[in-house]
Amino acid sequence: MPSQNVDYDVVIVGAGHNGLVCAAYLAAAKLRVCAIEKRAVIGGAAVTEEFHPGFRNSTASYTVSLLHPKVIRELKLKEHGLRVVERPFSNFLPGADGGYIKIGGGLEATQREVARFSTKDAERLPAYYDRLEGVANVLRDLLLETPPNVGGSVKELFAAWKTARRLNSLPLAAKRDVLDLFTMAAGDWLERWFESDPIKACFGFDSVVGNFASPWSPGTAYVLLHHVFGEVNGNKGSWGHAIGGMGAITEAIGQEARARGVEIRTGQGVAKILTEGDRASGVVLEDGTEIRARCVISNANPRLLTKLLDTDGPWREPFDNVECESATFRMNVALSELPDFTCLPGKTQQLHHQSGIILAPTLAYMDRAYASAREDGWSREPIVEVLIPSTVDDTLAPKGQHVASLFCQHFRYKLPDGRSWDQERERAADAVIDLLNRHAPNFKASVLGRRILSPLDLEREFGLVGGDIFHGKLTLNQLFSARPVLGYGDYRLPLQGLYLCGAGAHPGGGVTGVPGHNAAREVVRDMRRGWKRRPPAR
Repeated sequence: MPSQNVDYDVVIVGAGHNGLVCAAYLAAAKLRVCAIEKRAVIGGAAVTEEFHPGFRNSTASYTVSLLHPKVIRELKLKEHGLRVVERPFSNFLPGADGGYIKIGGGLEATQREVARFSTKDAERLPAYYDRLEGVANVLRDLLLETPPNVGGSVKELFAAWKTARRLNSLPLAAKRDVLDLFTMAAGDWLERWFESDPIKACFGFDSVVGNFASPWSPGTAYVLLHHVFGEVNGNKGSWGHAIGGMGAITEAIGQEARARGVEIRTGQGVAKILTEGDRASGVVLEDGTEIRARCVISNANPRLLTKLLDTDGPWREPFDNVECESATFRMNVALSELPDFTCLPGKTQQLHHQSGIILAPTLAYMDRAYASAREDGWSREPIVEVLIPSTVDDTLAPKGQHVASLFCQHFRYKLPDGRSWDQERERAADAVIDLLNRHAPNFKASVLGRRILSPLDLEREFGLVGGDIFHGKLTLNQLFSARPVLGYGDYRLPLQGLYLCGAGAHPGGGVTGVPGHNAAREVVRDMRRGWKRRPPAR
């Protein structure tokens, strides 16, 4: 049993969105909860900040789809002012040959657009969407499940059996799709369906978002799938904008957490997790303050556990080896005017300005971007997605001007030849701007200001180890029961009373709130059992 001489029942390391969700649910269970955040604001990577005078934008995380409806409903986020609007148009992809493709406006409109390149591809679209949605539904059913802890007790073996039984109930064709989408390369999966490069590029882009890989790398089909199982306002597979930026989400969660009695401390980093015997017993802040608690929950990257814990054991090696590399380079830019694309001219707001603008015309282009980054550290011909949220949210920029989110691949955390991101960040940012300018020749001159976040900056500012936005790669060896590592897939960590509630746990990255929700449920279960011990993983 934990010591009764405590300040709180629970202390949470990190007040990112999952930490706040976890705190709110635990407070509803009548636990005394304190969340500790190193930055001056809550929200972790889901924050809205001014980056140029008069211009605000989502700093790191930048678009919403995966936030779970149960979390939105039960934490009363709409009542706290959260409003998410569906992206008016899905995607716009300028081509390498001066053409373009637009995806959106309904199935028939998309089919007409795709038919410009391939009638066969247009005819196959409905079946493709249906098959992808069928597998996405399997994932949705598993999101709120606690993965069976492989190697654990009889109870966990029963949980594994129930999961297998559910999957076994699927039709044979659906089972094949599940297997394929969890293991195949996105390129191979898309080649089965389509013959035209533009539609393969539109869909294949999702396979490399936050993922340092070629679309021809095994496992990238799952990353593609991971990005389509969300919804906006009940519309499955849609993406949207939080009015006020992503910080509006975490501010709403924070309001509900505080209303339930959670204490949130900002501007205070955690230096160490305290232990008593084989139990977590609290934390030490960077200023030396000790906070005692019955249990500790980490919202941080699981690899940080080895830095926060002094205890030793066989768990250290697998946690040290959690693979973290999304090769993400993030920029926010203030614009005097909208980009005027050569392939679809006009500075007046059009549907393609309100879409996800993908600068990666083919799967071959994406493959080259990956290969060049492997060789040189970052791609001079990068993959870039541009969103202009001010086209639907006039709170972000002065009237007539705009903010754009630039999400860029592939930019490695470790650069070769002793180079540093402190030396390279401006040059890399210029390369991104130059790429945009080739497609929209007014872009460079319209930039009034910019904020750059290299992979190193993402680690320094948000604790994203290796700059990994997902707290660990979404590879088969780091999913479900193996997330973060096999033996600790049920949100419980190596010490008694120590838990994981961040994106490093099931179901992984994105602004979902699901790891926080699920971890809170397991903490409450353990509390009600009197913090009964379980055998440690070996």
